[in-house]
Amino acid sequence: MVAVTSKTEREWRAPSLDEGHAALLANRMRHDIIRMLAQSKSGHPGGSLSASDIVAALFSSGQMNYDPASPTWEERDHFLLSKGHAAPVLYALYHQMGWISDEDLMTLRQLGSKLQGHPDSHALQGVDVCAGSLGQGLSVAAGEALGFLMDAQKSAAQSTSQSAAQSASQSATEPTHVWVLLGDGEMQEGSNWEAMMFAAHHKLHNLTAILDLNNLQIDGFVTEVNSLGDIDAKVRAFGFHVIHVNGHAIGEIVSALKEARTVSDKPTMIICDTIKGKGVSFMENQAKWHGTAPNAEQAAQALEELDKAATELTQRYGIAADAPLFSATPKED
Repeated sequence: MVAVTSKTEREWRAPSLDEGHAALLANRMRHDIIRMLAQSKSGHPGGSLSASDIVAALFSSGQMNYDPASPTWEERDHFLLSKGHAAPVLYALYHQMGWISDEDLMTLRQLGSKLQGHPDSHALQGVDVCAGSLGQGLSVAAGEALGFLMDAQKSAAQSTSQSAAQSASQSATEPTHVWVLLGDGEMQEGSNWEAMMFAAHHKLHNLTAILDLNNLQIDGFVTEVNSLGDIDAKVRAFGFHVIHVNGHAIGEIVSALKEARTVSDKPTMIICDTIKGKGVSFMENQAKWHGTAPNAEQAAQALEELDKAATELTQRYGIAADAPLFSATPKED
């Protein structure tokens, strides 16, 4: 069950799951990804599956402040899916949260659907920014983070006295946090590095980029197409605080998210080693599953494997297979 983290310095509605329930959330998301892609016969399974643990951890860690019952709550942190072709991972999460209905889940990529091939903020609540053109998300996120930081600084400056500032909530000086999920293939885009210079220059400590480092893009291995080299050293040289974790270890990801929250003088990038197609044996580490939907037979095999993994999770963590995760009922804003 969800527990709401209590923080006195600002209104905090961030849901928090323990590691076992967060892992079960990621498994259920992978289930949804396969189902919707098999139905649509089009889409991107590989990068959606590789990012499932990352997205599940972020939205259940208690570190990203948002309200499961209100997708457009004004005080929420913002999340941008820069690798927009992995939209199924976001839709799967929103389905598990109750923001997307069972019926809508099966309309992926259909004309007029809320679930477009890339996230559309005009079509679906909970999508802050449209995505699709790779290399743009970090620039948008940095701009948002600067705006939120300036708002917070302005609010702090309006404190009329030291005593008033001390009695006011810290939300007056704590800016809204912006989280952005990047793909390693899109890190070949120069715009990302311009955005990183901008973010470091403005000391955007309220910006956390998360890199899904699965080493595959549509043309093959990233290291063979256009290697990122020593990505940790490069990102650090551009002025970011860098954390490198196993992108399929929920505990490591959550610890990194907590650490990112403590950085006060620079932006953070969490670099996650992942496996493209994670959770489905025949899709793992295969470039052909970048943008190929499974047929009915392949989907059945994938779901069987995910069902087995779910059983193993429930036994390992001693939780019920039908354990509720997000209990709040979303409301229209």
